[in-house]
Amino acid sequence: MAGSGSAHLRVDQDVLLRVENLVVDFPAGRGRKVSAVANVSFDVAQGETLGLVGESGCGKSTTGRAIMQLPRPTRGSVRLDGTELTALKGAELRQVRPRMQMIFQDPISSLNPRRTVSQIVGEPLSIWKTGDAASRTAKVEEVLTSVGVDPAAAAERKPHEFSGGQCQRISIARAVITDPQLIICDEPVSALDVSVQAQILNLLEDMKASYGLTLVFVAHDLAVVKNVSDRIAVMYLGKMCEIGPPDALFDRPAHPYTDALVAAIPLPDPTVDTSTLPHLGGELPSPLDPPSGCRFRTRCPRAQELCASAEPQMQKIAEGHYVACHFPLETPVAEPGVH
Repeated sequence: MAGSGSAHLRVDQDVLLRVENLVVDFPAGRGRKVSAVANVSFDVAQGETLGLVGESGCGKSTTGRAIMQLPRPTRGSVRLDGTELTALKGAELRQVRPRMQMIFQDPISSLNPRRTVSQIVGEPLSIWKTGDAASRTAKVEEVLTSVGVDPAAAAERKPHEFSGGQCQRISIARAVITDPQLIICDEPVSALDVSVQAQILNLLEDMKASYGLTLVFVAHDLAVVKNVSDRIAVMYLGKMCEIGPPDALFDRPAHPYTDALVAAIPLPDPTVDTSTLPHLGGELPSPLDPPSGCRFRTRCPRAQELCASAEPQMQKIAEGHYVACHFPLETPVAEPGVH
């Protein structure tokens, strides 16, 4: 697991976003660096939702921001509808911005506290001088209504007067008002109450259908991601581990890490003996000095000598289902020292 490769990239579909060999490094002092994202590749078809999941610190949010060129990747390719974003600078990159938007994790801090809701949502239209003042006002009212916010009651109020769920609705309205092709959702429900989470997830599904959106949904909760995603990609310590349809990953996980994530989902049944479920041992390795070969091998119950010497590559195990693992689940593991 935790490998590289591009066997899972598709060539026979209308792919809107293609990310290949993405690398994002951050300086860590004394000449050292942290590879937050290390050689990650995936694609997202037009109208599809890709769920990007993993433990905190696995690089999923950094991947989402790197797609937006915030920060710009250290290396790799990010193509949006055929346009290579990493090659654009200044005004050229700015022209592409309306086509891709982002919904942030903290809905309250992502909104300007000094501006009213109508100013926040309508600002993109003002920046791009879209239509006249009357048409911009009408567009703001239309979008606010579509996300379940009453424009008459909310337009002149400021973010601190709203709950977290209402602020996230306003954030979604701001994201869709430029009619983007792609929206990066960076853990958009993790800061919300469970009851509000369901409302926001349903809203995102409705907005996706209404506006023809393509989504990259970043989260650490597999149960949430399953409900909204057409495909799910699993990351660990900056590497891609497994990618496939939600049902396949939940019913037939091919890698021990995915298996452990699925097993960690709380079960509403007090009679279940959780001690028999797969679980991860050990500590998460330092990203300053990741393990050789497979980055997951120090916590993997199936690790062999091969895992320390060779990085696994993405391989197909079923239709649309790929895993980067030398010894996928449901395959025999050799005796120690034999590979």
